[in-house]
Amino acid sequence: MTGGRPDRPEGADGAEGPHGADGPEGADGGRDGPVLGPESGAGSSGALLVVGDVVTDVVARHRGPLASGTDTVSVIRTLPGGAGANVACWAACWGCADVRLLGRVGAESVAWHERELTACGVRPRLVVDPQASTGTVICLVDTGAAAERTFLTDSGASLRLAPEDWSDALLEGVGRLHLSGYLLFSESGRALVRTALASARARGVPVSLDPASAGFLVELGVDRFLSLVEGVDVLLPSRDEACLLTGLLDGAAAAAELSRHVPLVVSKQGADGALVVRNGTVLAEVPAAPAVPCDTTGAGDAFTGAFLAALLAGADAGAAAAEGCRAGARAVQRVGARPPTPDDRTTSPTDPACTG
Repeated sequence: MTGGRPDRPEGADGAEGPHGADGPEGADGGRDGPVLGPESGAGSSGALLVVGDVVTDVVARHRGPLASGTDTVSVIRTLPGGAGANVACWAACWGCADVRLLGRVGAESVAWHERELTACGVRPRLVVDPQASTGTVICLVDTGAAAERTFLTDSGASLRLAPEDWSDALLEGVGRLHLSGYLLFSESGRALVRTALASARARGVPVSLDPASAGFLVELGVDRFLSLVEGVDVLLPSRDEACLLTGLLDGAAAAAELSRHVPLVVSKQGADGALVVRNGTVLAEVPAAPAVPCDTTGAGDAFTGAFLAALLAGADAGAAAAEGCRAGARAVQRVGARPPTPDDRTTSPTDPACTG
């Protein structure tokens, strides 16, 4: 594939995903009603299309402060990542049988990223950028009790997605469209958001968006962000992002205020779970699932992916948020931002690298 609209990669034609119509191995798509959780084979209300970033994560896990000017002992791994790609993978892991992803990468790693996405049950449509390399994020993870992470981000090709990469045909058979907030941080990405949002609304496809980064939101500006998300049906901010976007210090009040701009706000509260708010009213306070954190990278993406999978399965927003909390808890017990693939899933969600 080269620049411009992406062709379907091998295996992406037809209605079935990489693991067939029932999703990843072990899924049972024939059950009645919403069946939630990993490998559940959630009921079908159309496919999930995610548009967003695909990047390479370099995860460096260290203990305590970085030693300036000298060495800090770390465990370093190179892993596939990107908020959009992570959401797609967690949605597939949580039983959504047809998950599609539109992203943009460099030629040097397109084959690897396609393989990794396909292994997670996602149908990738990756545009190969003729000039930029795949984005890279260095994730510095303090292995202390909170497993907090700091990102050094080179967005590379991912921020070069543009309206030319979009086709209305991408929405065929789609029940929900999810847009990564990282698209809002470049001019071409903002133009793509406007194009995709207009196309989805014309077809009656609900749209969700995750603001993605409090740091980048500061540069974008609150008023500009709120203008860009007009027409979005579901907003999925973190508590920090919700407070930043409203100027309020209380997470619940901030989520309620945001729901006056977007009909449904599901605010991720980290260790405090999630809030589901509609039209200024808190509908549900969902507790976090218990977990011993190892690496919090991608926990919010896991929440979003599982939440969307549950909505497509027929769950209400509160039940879907509970699934998001389950997925977030599972994510923080692994190194990296992606779920295990069908080949390496075990009965334990804990990555061996997190122990010891």
